Amino acid sequence: MGARELIGAWGWLVGLSAMTTALTLFEPGGDWRIAVAACVLALAGLKGRIILTRYLKIGASRFWTGAFDVVLGAFLALGFAAYLIGTGGS
Repeated sequence: MGARELIGAWGWLVGLSAMTTALTLFEPGGDWRIAVAACVLALAGLKGRIILTRYLKIGASRFWTGAFDVVLGAFLALGFAAYLIGTGGS
């Protein structure tokens, strides 16, 4: 991986982490709380995908990228379901 790609990936990770931090400082009520939780998980998924495709270099393989996308998506969906169950769905 070239220095430019590494710095670009790092920049995306820093930006997405800053967005996650900003979302966690927001204390909404009701349905907005569920939306914020979904956004935090979506940002975590994006960060995971950047790490997998750029740092671990699976982006060159369509098969492995797709396989990890499915696994990562299922893991995040399971986490969101656990959050909904834990909060009673609201």
